[in-house]
Amino acid sequence: MQKLIDLADRFLVGGCFGMFRLPDEVAAVFQRGEGSRIFDVTGKGYIDYVLGSGPLILGHAHPSIVAAVRKQAGLGSTFYGLNEPALRLAQRVVEAVPCGGLLRYGVSGTEGTFTALRLARAFTGREKVLKFEGGWHGAHDYALQSAAPSSPANYPASIPDSSGIPATTSQTVLVTPFNDPDTVVRTVEEHADQLAAVIVEPLQRAIRPEPGFLETLRKVTQAHDVLLVFDEIVTGFRIAWGGAQERYGVVPDLAVYGKTISGGYPLAAVCGREEVMALADPRRKADSDYVFASGTMNGNPVACAAGLVTLDELEREAVYPRIYGISDRLRHGLEGIGKRLGIPFQVIGEGPVLQPVFTDAQISNHIDGLQADATAARRFGLEMIRRGVFVTPGGKLYLSLVHSADDVDQTLEAAEDSLQIVKDTL
Repeated sequence: MQKLIDLADRFLVGGCFGMFRLPDEVAAVFQRGEGSRIFDVTGKGYIDYVLGSGPLILGHAHPSIVAAVRKQAGLGSTFYGLNEPALRLAQRVVEAVPCGGLLRYGVSGTEGTFTALRLARAFTGREKVLKFEGGWHGAHDYALQSAAPSSPANYPASIPDSSGIPATTSQTVLVTPFNDPDTVVRTVEEHADQLAAVIVEPLQRAIRPEPGFLETLRKVTQAHDVLLVFDEIVTGFRIAWGGAQERYGVVPDLAVYGKTISGGYPLAAVCGREEVMALADPRRKADSDYVFASGTMNGNPVACAAGLVTLDELEREAVYPRIYGISDRLRHGLEGIGKRLGIPFQVIGEGPVLQPVFTDAQISNHIDGLQADATAARRFGLEMIRRGVFVTPGGKLYLSLVHSADDVDQTLEAAEDSLQIVKDTL
């Protein structure tokens, strides 16, 4: 395996594909996945709570997805034109989500949120957008604003998270704290004549919205003709069939989907109000408010075939109670260990999206999260990987329909040892 890791270091920037690089002490090269487990090239198996950063809600190599992909690949991998899997999937998504009207495909969540904001600007004739500190909406210049700041912003000014972003772009993005209704209402009211959209992860990373917060966003945006955009890349079809809109009872103007609807293949979509989405209709190219939103792989039939199978499985009876049940088993088990060991530890999140954090304090926003012990969280993650539980050190845990009670029990055994080691270093 070391030769392959050396190959990565030689030919890949940072020896990885993006921002996820395993520390050298637990570095691995993966060869295959099956159900809730992945295996590296040495044959070592891991219970997987990364799940490809979320898409694999049915687990690895689900037989029905494999069969659907093989069938579609044999018929053709892409057409740059209408195809039945893409049409059927669009129908399923639009009919399932409360804000459904029309849909436009993309390939990544980054592309999806970028397109949603472009549509909002065109529809309102305004340039600025508001996001929440610590919210993650992909890698474009508007999204990489105060996504991971190490200190509070001078609200509502945003802080770019990357070099290479034009200062003028940063000036079009306003930022307020998540779960702070008074600040967001004041900011929207002060900038309403310039504000096109408010974009939010309704479950921000793993921080739940406090009662009334999303309702406040809906009320203030409607009052000022500002579009409300839900980034449901993580929550869509995961925390409920209708996503966060169903779970929390708030309907946005536009929503962005990915991960779960992709079945593990590159796929994303923007869905929402017909009069907004219609701006991307190519028959409107001569209109001044036409919005370009297109791509070579949009509506890829292989990815859409995988997405259809995923939604078929998620629509089965009692699926969501089952996945919440297994997630609750893990959450309560982890917190029980932390309590027995007497360490400041809790598990935040919603259903199958969890995150262990080392603090007793309530976490309502990004700055609250900075008060948790990130070093302890990272150490916990590394120890779990050593014991055959694959996680993002210091990050979220994703659960799937194929994680079993036995998987959770083995995970808790590893956590007992790992948390004891962390305790000894506190």
